[in-house]
Amino acid sequence: MGDDPAGPVGHRVLVHDLTGWLTDHLGPLGELGASDWLAFPQQRLAEITGGAVFHDGTGELTAARRALAWYPDQVWRYLLACQWQRIAQEEAFTGRCAEVGDDLGSAVTAGRLVRDLMRLCLLLERRYAPYGKWLGSAFARLPVAPGLTPSLRAALAADTHPERERHLCTAYETVAALHNATGLTPPVDPATRPYHSRPYRVLRADRFARALAATLTDPLLRTRPLTGGVDQWIDSSDALTRPSPLRRAVDASG
Repeated sequence: MGDDPAGPVGHRVLVHDLTGWLTDHLGPLGELGASDWLAFPQQRLAEITGGAVFHDGTGELTAARRALAWYPDQVWRYLLACQWQRIAQEEAFTGRCAEVGDDLGSAVTAGRLVRDLMRLCLLLERRYAPYGKWLGSAFARLPVAPGLTPSLRAALAADTHPERERHLCTAYETVAALHNATGLTPPVDPATRPYHSRPYRVLRADRFARALAATLTDPLLRTRPLTGGVDQWIDSSDALTRPSPLRRAVDASG
């Protein structure tokens, strides 16, 4: 409805042909390779493959949704390795910030780690991560959520680094066990440990990234840096809705 309650009604019903709609969301589609999958934002894949379909007389939409339902195995393994690598890059920073008296920086880093753990759980459970405002709702539907949510909430609410670290470590070990349960790699020790000689504990998430990278057989993925799909290194909603620049960025980053 417009601004005038008595004026014309805007029903917000749009009419598209399927090919045009898919191209608008993901770019031109053909035989999909690893680079194509890396250029597809998860929020777009979630949008295309989720929701109700009330009629599909030709079956074309059903077929497209089936083809995009989840990543090929090698792409999945690569994205999991990259998500663990993201955590490895910052898991020590809650302590390092606290060491120099930057408690706000420590808390901000904890928030980033919580978000990355939530997205990692979605990947492990074979669920596309949605647009940001629905991340918590999607995570809450995962089987791991009831056991993991208290630790994530406590890490976010913590007022001191020791408390923040304690809850993050509990979360790390829970997600590490979830990884081991997939059987994608030989078991990796899920226990947290000291960060070199520093007085704080981490998971050393790079161990999980390396274990997954060792299972890659796809020639393109084996040689790519562990930077991941576009939404693992682009955090702009405007950018993630532009298929052509995304594909060029993936091609350039390899």
